[in-house]
Order: sequence, then structure tokens, then C-alpha cells
Amino acid sequence: MSGRDHRARNREYEQHRSSPRERGYTTRWQKARKTYLMSHPLCVMCKRDGRVTPATVVDHIRSHKGDQQLFWDTGNWQPLCKPHHDRDKQREERSRFQAVDADGWPT
Repeated sequence: MSGRDHRARNREYEQHRSSPRERGYTTRWQKARKTYLMSHPLCVMCKRDGRVTPATVVDHIRSHKGDQQLFWDTGNWQPLCKPHHDRDKQREERSRFQAVDADGWPT
């Protein structure tokens, strides 16, 4: 898939996606995220590579897909820097087999 096709598909996906608030990213989440990052201040992926980098994102290790119990399970959270979250973690998730609907969208 070319870069242009990939960007167009991403835009289309985002148009069909629920809002962050609808997915659970509320004021309550912002408070929990801040507290978690205070207790877990370093990116675990950078640490694994021998680097010390502040974490700025609380990542769900297993995608919660709207499951509120999994969303709020702190054992399913990990601290990441933004580059690792946006690049490596997303690549990792895309590489896993995902079920798709009739239109080819992840379910």
C-alpha cells in the first residue's frame, strides 16, 4: 500500500471511530493517567533498550476495545514515551492478526 493510500485509509478509519470521550478517555482518565505517570515516570521500552526517557503516555498493553474493566485495570497499563507509543506500539498492534468486518475494518 502506498503512503498516500495508507493516509487515506487512516483518515477514513478516524471518521468511523468513536470520540476519545466515548472510548473512555474522560477527566477521570486524565487524573488516573497523571497519577500513574507520577508512580511510573520512565518509558518501559526505552528502559528495555538501556535509555532513560520520561514517559508521557499510559498505554493499554492489551487493547480494551471498550471493555471498561480492562480499560481501568492498572495491570494492563504501561508507561511509554510518545515516540514509542505512536510508532513502535502501533506497529506492534498492526502486525497482530485482527478480525475485520465485511468492509475490511478492524472489529
